[in-house]
Amino acid sequence: MAATDKGCDVGLIGLGVMGRNLAYNMADHGYSVAGYDRDGKQAKELVGGAGRRQTVRATASLDEFVGRLRGPRTVILLVPAGDAVDRVIEALSPHLEPGDLIIDSGNSRYGDTDRRGGTLATKGFLFMGMGISGGERGARYGASLMPGGPWEAYERVRPILEAIAARVDGEPCVAYLGPGSVGHYVKMVHNGIEYGLMELIAETYDLMKRGLGLSPEELRYVYHRWHQGELNSYLLEITLRILARRDEGSGNPLVDMILDKAGQKGTGEWTAEDALELEVPTPTIDAAVMMRNLSARKREREAAARVLDGNPAVFSGDRQGLIDCLRNALFAGFIITFAQGMALMREASRAHGYGLNLGEVARVWQGGCIIRAKMLRDIRAAYQTEAELADILLNPDLGGEVLRRREDLRQVVCAAGDMGLPAPALAVSLAYFDAYRSGWLPANLIQAQRDFFGAHTYERVDGPGVFHTEWDQA
Repeated sequence: MAATDKGCDVGLIGLGVMGRNLAYNMADHGYSVAGYDRDGKQAKELVGGAGRRQTVRATASLDEFVGRLRGPRTVILLVPAGDAVDRVIEALSPHLEPGDLIIDSGNSRYGDTDRRGGTLATKGFLFMGMGISGGERGARYGASLMPGGPWEAYERVRPILEAIAARVDGEPCVAYLGPGSVGHYVKMVHNGIEYGLMELIAETYDLMKRGLGLSPEELRYVYHRWHQGELNSYLLEITLRILARRDEGSGNPLVDMILDKAGQKGTGEWTAEDALELEVPTPTIDAAVMMRNLSARKREREAAARVLDGNPAVFSGDRQGLIDCLRNALFAGFIITFAQGMALMREASRAHGYGLNLGEVARVWQGGCIIRAKMLRDIRAAYQTEAELADILLNPDLGGEVLRRREDLRQVVCAAGDMGLPAPALAVSLAYFDAYRSGWLPANLIQAQRDFFGAHTYERVDGPGVFHTEWDQA
């Protein structure tokens, strides 16, 4: 349908790179799109880049934008999370009518999504929170889409979302995940897992770069071999491309010219915070957040390196043997990180009434998204076998893969310690696995200490009940 016939099928607010690419993606699949950005330059760029597509229109006028949409209207927001979303909704709402649908596709915090949905429902509007993963290329050619909200709202836009999503084995990487804020919750955990996987890769990079002295070319060869097998993933794919790039000015490997300060936008921290609130251990994700925070203290670290002898030792053992251990350790760490994220979503689904199908989440993540990896097929299969699986480590296949590699992971953690190289994500992944498979933990001593100083009571191994001891009495 042309945009000038009976109104556009969908409206996009926020015409940056993501918004423009999503608009072109929709137009390529036969949908007419109206775009709005208060920056008139962005609106012109959308139309200018549309080429011969007659189904893309853009404006810097909100009145004109809304007038171009056929009812009931569907408006997708692609603006930065936080106050900007509230401001756009406040400006847009007076122009809408009951039954119109707003979809927030930014990285909003799930609590904000619940609040906004409740407020808009009182005005008769439908509201959805939808996570999008895949970056600008995913928006243009197919992303992983994580929508949540009213079922009737999803059904209205389902054909569009299925058309613009990535596809794996003929299936679109989108699914209705459930009510309320579930879409943004799943995207938050996705990003937390992303933090963990990136930190694990970075630690293997450090151990091979500083510990073994491998050059970017040698590192690229190692990662290429890993990527060809069970570690096949988008994050390793882009690592290969990064290691191959040369700096135009110096001719040096570009990665060596980049300052060692990693930024973040908060979603990893939110994942860690919510995991603490729900009492779900996610130590690999926590370590990844911690290391980004520590990386930001560049000057402080440089000073500490001078005072505290920050020069790591060089590995003197079997180099190829350590590289092989690193491959297995990284694979085990990947599974353990996914296990932590899936366990968090399982508990959140109970707490918030999401009714999440974790097998569908794994399916949606198989294509388009940043954390797509070959192992997601096995994770999906695990939930197809046992929908209420408490932890993917309990699946014989996935848990067995970690068991077979646990000693390699242990060797890597020991080698990192011997060299004085930080590998917290690998170390806590090992500790988490060892603790999870331990039928006894020393928490009895902790509980006794709590009872000693705070009369917090304890349970006994030899019978039911709650007990307290007057520890100071003989």
